[in-house]
Amino acid sequence: MVAGVTLKMGVAGSKLEKALGDQFPEGERYFGLENFGNTCYCNSVLQALYFCVPFRDQLLEYYTNNKNQGETDENILTCLAELFSQISSQKKKTGVIAPKRFVHRVRRENENFRGYMHQDAHEFLNFLLNELVDILEKESLKLTSAPQTCSDESTENGPSNGHINGAEKEPLVTWVHKNFQGILTNETRCLRCETVTARDETFLDLSLDIEQNSSITSCLKNFSSTETLNAEDKFFCDKCHSLQEAQKRMKIKKPPQILVIHLKRFKYMEQLNRHKKLSYRVVFPLELKLSNTMEDADSEYTLFAVVVHVGSGPNHGHYVSLVKSHNHWLFFDDENVEMVDESAIQTFFGSAHEYSGSNDHGYILFYESLASDDKC
Repeated sequence: MVAGVTLKMGVAGSKLEKALGDQFPEGERYFGLENFGNTCYCNSVLQALYFCVPFRDQLLEYYTNNKNQGETDENILTCLAELFSQISSQKKKTGVIAPKRFVHRVRRENENFRGYMHQDAHEFLNFLLNELVDILEKESLKLTSAPQTCSDESTENGPSNGHINGAEKEPLVTWVHKNFQGILTNETRCLRCETVTARDETFLDLSLDIEQNSSITSCLKNFSSTETLNAEDKFFCDKCHSLQEAQKRMKIKKPPQILVIHLKRFKYMEQLNRHKKLSYRVVFPLELKLSNTMEDADSEYTLFAVVVHVGSGPNHGHYVSLVKSHNHWLFFDDENVEMVDESAIQTFFGSAHEYSGSNDHGYILFYESLASDDKC
């Protein structure tokens, strides 16, 4: 037993091991995660991240480097790295791990996750990635402010917006950024003088509005559609020095290696005074092209993980995940892991009807660029 982790192996695990056979590399591991009272939101996201191979490899490399350097202060990054290391180093291919230390650390760092109430998987993913970035930035700032000369490797994650000798440094790019960060361009064109004002902003995931019987492609097209600013919403044009009618559009300037898409399935209904889950049918393809949203060329992606929300509303329900590993799909439901056919993904598109018995819906989608060196 490893500190902070409990291992289990049951009938389901041995059944899975037989099903895996020789179809997977010897070093790959498929472990369920124990639920500590509505922590399925955490478990489902962790499985998606574990099977994001570039992210996993860099996290394990971070763990090894930290271990070699001796004792470091415990934080969410070290707990996550330790958890991934414990999974990847198991002798058996399958089983169950109890991520006690990681969950305890999350609850300690963020009061929103301290209770045992149902939480939102997307909010957790956002919190986790931003927390990892903050930790890496602080560690990098310590390295670059130390008196010794840093090597190129240690300065790769240089200080964020820091100043050295009065000169402003470029924003930090950590390995978390390299995996998940993309750049959006918000363009506004004045309809009087035709001047285009562009503002760039970074993103770690895209949140898309959804419609009934639609697709990710159409949702992305709507995301980048042109909006006219008029009446009370007129745009102040610096060239015209006045409020003018304008056209506004959001485009992807730089696509990320890992494209995370969050479907806005929970909508606040004023007449109900609460959030309602939209069970709309939204098709998400195995292969995705960013064409209408891109500034220049297309960018192609392949789906490797889906976090699914099971239930009728945002404040209750359950989360599970599907992940692709070495061209096979697996279904993770906390402690339970099983192989599934690729066609099973279609069952999580949503319902074509307002009222349906099915309440399992794709919520967070993980796509990897086909141009990436390291495939999930």
